[in-house]
Amino acid sequence: MLAQSARQLRHEPTPGAVVIDANENPLGPCKTACDAMAAIVPDGNRYASYLTDDLIKTFAQGEGVDPDWVRVTAGSTPALSLGVLAFASPEKSYVTADPSFELGMMMADHIKARTVKVPLTKTYAHDVRAMLSAAPDAGVFYVCNPNNPTGTLTPHSDIEYLVANKPKGSIVMVDEAYIHFTEKMQTALDLVKANNDVVVLRTFSKIYSMAGIRCGVAVAHPDLLNKIIERGGWNFMPVTAVVAASASLKDPQVVPERRRINASVRQQTFEWLQRNGYTYIPSESNCFMIDVKRPGKEVRDAMAKENVLIGRTWPVMPTWVRITVGTQEEMGKFQMAFQKVMKS
Repeated sequence: MLAQSARQLRHEPTPGAVVIDANENPLGPCKTACDAMAAIVPDGNRYASYLTDDLIKTFAQGEGVDPDWVRVTAGSTPALSLGVLAFASPEKSYVTADPSFELGMMMADHIKARTVKVPLTKTYAHDVRAMLSAAPDAGVFYVCNPNNPTGTLTPHSDIEYLVANKPKGSIVMVDEAYIHFTEKMQTALDLVKANNDVVVLRTFSKIYSMAGIRCGVAVAHPDLLNKIIERGGWNFMPVTAVVAASASLKDPQVVPERRRINASVRQQTFEWLQRNGYTYIPSESNCFMIDVKRPGKEVRDAMAKENVLIGRTWPVMPTWVRITVGTQEEMGKFQMAFQKVMKS
């Protein structure tokens, strides 16, 4: 059911299409990651859990956390889904911003937990005080930071307030899938290290360009992690994903170089939007939203006919569409198609 819902959220790419609809990174895995995957393929008949141990050690050293507080998963979505299963229920609500990433809401619906959607603030941050007020029965508070789809930031002080005032027994799950695209945000890992009921999610799908390879980590106190991860049973990882993630972490140029490229293309796109009078939400991520002043699905479908695939709308913002930042060439093609569609 959940997989079918995900497939329905996008058009199928055709040859030569500009695919800027799913927040994928167009640059592809870095060379060291590709080399590591090619080298490990002959050993793909082995589980090779020692490779996962090496990835955990590398990540833990880089972030200054205890390796026992880190678990590796196939992207960050398994930990998000399992966290909802572990801490939400028909008696314990799932609380999220509106709009935000939908997977947790889908999982909450699946287990018949109440989903509480709280509008973003005027600056498109999570309204943590409203989230607390709206759900005194909360089991999970989900904070995507930077947020998907808006690409906007929630101050660390607001997340601190949420953690300090949440109901006993609930968790705060901070999804930092897009954190590497900005230098303006402070990670919530310090709240994990202070032994709060906080889970931080990271993924290699975004800046590291491994969306189709599937690797991520969850970071929390071991007791909290066990309640979440063990609900998924055995957690053997694809060896290709693990070695690619390790190689990516060990390459010091990947994050700063890709952050620079993304920011440059994003800023040039914003300047074009401004010159042409289009309304958009300033983003710190690899996606942003544009107000098309009409039902967003109509524009999506029209853009697809131009062989440019753009992102979906959210019910609370039906005239806004999400755009992924592609390459400079791709964004040039997007601009041409967008002008044509908007003037038609």
